Amino acid sequence: MDSMSKKILGVITARGGSKGIPGKNIKMLAGIPLIAYTINVAKESKLITHLIVSTDDEEIKDVSKKCGADVPFLRPEELAKDTAKHLPVMQHAVAFMEDKLGIVFDYAVSLQPTSPLRTVEDLDGTIQKLIDSGADSAVSIVEVTGRHPVQIKRLEGDKVLPYSVFEEEGIRRQDLPVAYERSGAVYTMRRDLLMKDNKFYGDDVVGYIVPQDRSVDIDVPFDWLKAEYMLEDLKKKGYEF
Repeated sequence: MDSMSKKILGVITARGGSKGIPGKNIKMLAGIPLIAYTINVAKESKLITHLIVSTDDEEIKDVSKKCGADVPFLRPEELAKDTAKHLPVMQHAVAFMEDKLGIVFDYAVSLQPTSPLRTVEDLDGTIQKLIDSGADSAVSIVEVTGRHPVQIKRLEGDKVLPYSVFEEEGIRRQDLPVAYERSGAVYTMRRDLLMKDNKFYGDDVVGYIVPQDRSVDIDVPFDWLKAEYMLEDLKKKGYEF
C-alpha cells in the first residue's frame, strides 16, 4: 500500500486556558489567529486524509470552523486540564473519528498551533519519512544553536557534574557533534502505537530536519515576539502564510 492510499488523521490540539499567553491559540499573529496558520498548512497536505481540531474551548471551536477546520467534538473535561498529556488526547481523537467514520486509520499526526511557521513540505516530509522508514514515529527536529547539551551541567551538593555527557576539557563549541531537538512542528506515529501499544513515540523514532528560521514553539510572551520577527523575515524571503 503506497502513502497515497493510507488513511491518516491529522489532529490539531488546541486546549483553552493558556496561562503564559492568555487566549494564545486564537490570538492574532500578524492579523491572523494563531491556529489558522496550522489549519491552513494542514489543509494543503497531500498525505493527511482527515483533519480535525481537538479542543475543549467554544471560542477556539468557532474560530477553527471559520478557518475551514472540522471540530467534531469538545474535549472531555479530564483531557482539558493543564496536566493532560498528548497520548490520551490523541487516543481520544482517533477513537472518536474511527467510530464516527467506521474506518481504522494507518497513521495519526499531532499538530500544535504554537508552531505556526511550518510549511507543507515540513509536514508531508515528516509523514513520508515515517511511512518510508517503517518506524514507530517521526518528529520534526532542528539543530541546537544555543547551549550544547554537552555543556549542560547538574549539581550534586556543590559538585558540578555532567548532566548527561562528559565534556572534554578545552573542547571548542564548534568541534562538538551536531545536536538536535524536537522543533514542535510535527509529530506523527503509527495508529497501532497509540491505540494498542499505548505509546506516543515508541522505541523507533526517526527525525525530519527543519531549518532554524522556521522553527519556533510559542510558550511565553518572548516567543511571541520572536515569532513575529521570524514571520516578517520569512515573508521578505518569499514565504506565504
